[in-house]
Amino acid sequence: MVRYAKEHKEETRKRILESAGHRFKQDGLDGSGIATLMSDAGLTNGAFYAHFKSKDDLVAAVLVEQQATQVASFDQLSPGHAGIAELIGMYLSPTHRDQPQFGCPSAALLDEVARSSSDTRQAYTSGASAIFDAIALRLAPEDPNSIRTQAASAFAMMIGTIQLSRALTDATLADALLETTATNVLDLLGLDPA
Repeated sequence: MVRYAKEHKEETRKRILESAGHRFKQDGLDGSGIATLMSDAGLTNGAFYAHFKSKDDLVAAVLVEQQATQVASFDQLSPGHAGIAELIGMYLSPTHRDQPQFGCPSAALLDEVARSSSDTRQAYTSGASAIFDAIALRLAPEDPNSIRTQAASAFAMMIGTIQLSRALTDATLADALLETTATNVLDLLGLDPA
């Protein structure tokens, strides 16, 4: 039996999480079995259980990783309100809508997460809370709790809009929906749409 270094195991886990995240967002949580998920990562089925107890355990870990990556990506935005406007523009874009495998796990998986195990829903809730907090902190750094519910509502509007826009076959309507919601979210947050 070959023993791998701790770094190798961590890299392998990271590769599984990344490839499973893409696959889940593209095909849904039930769209692929362990064999497909491991094949996507370039691994055999047997390697799965060295990292995860079950597929539910993998789903929860993917949500934690994906949402943490989202929060970390906020550091790439401009400071303060300008960064929130950038976030809204990127989130409510045709590019994000048309590439779910590379986008927000909420927009791709929220309906399935709601029907998942309590552990998976708790993992999602923790990540969503971190997103709400990060948005609120940029909006009101002196008192982020004062605007946290508005931040959560704005994020919910953005998620729902991406989901609806993805479902529409009328491209003109789908694009207009993205633009209108961007304006509405900026208004909800008291930001200048200019």
